[in-house]
Amino acid sequence: MQEFHPKTIIEPFRIRSVEPVHFTTLVERQAALQAAGYNLFLLSADKVLIDLLTDSGTGAMSSRQWAGMISSDESYAGRPPFIGSSRDPGYHRLQVCDPYSPGRGAEHILFSVIARLGDVVPSNTHFDTTRAHVENSGAEARDLVIAEGRQPRLIHPFKGNMDLEALRDTIRTIGRERIPSL
Repeated sequence: MQEFHPKTIIEPFRIRSVEPVHFTTLVERQAALQAAGYNLFLLSADKVLIDLLTDSGTGAMSSRQWAGMISSDESYAGRPPFIGSSRDPGYHRLQVCDPYSPGRGAEHILFSVIARLGDVVPSNTHFDTTRAHVENSGAEARDLVIAEGRQPRLIHPFKGNMDLEALRDTIRTIGRERIPSL
């Protein structure tokens, strides 16, 4: 008996969760974007067919994925499921350590507590949701990546380094008291 070899490789699972999606017209998409002020974070989920913005995933999950999610401890990057942040009470604003899950929600809580209008939060390059949380607090999310990191075609060992001279200049110009986190 000859073994069957399909020409098309199929996904090795059966989809068990189905959600109907609405196909929008070009005019509907343009109107939705305009209504959201061209801010993709303000776009309602029912207007999004394919999500290319988030890294959270939007596809159906396998039965093993569902089981893993239900039985997991939600550890992320080797950290325990709940983490907190504490600061030196003599210098920084945040003096209490509260448990919270890692991720976007934690970021929102953190920056709503530590950052204020007129503050500057330096980083090599802020992730889009991190920038949104910083700026929502009234602070400025300042990207200080090295010059090589802004040149996509340039080959460089690590383009994610922070420009330390730009950081020193920011600290001198702004003042350490207006920088809630480094």
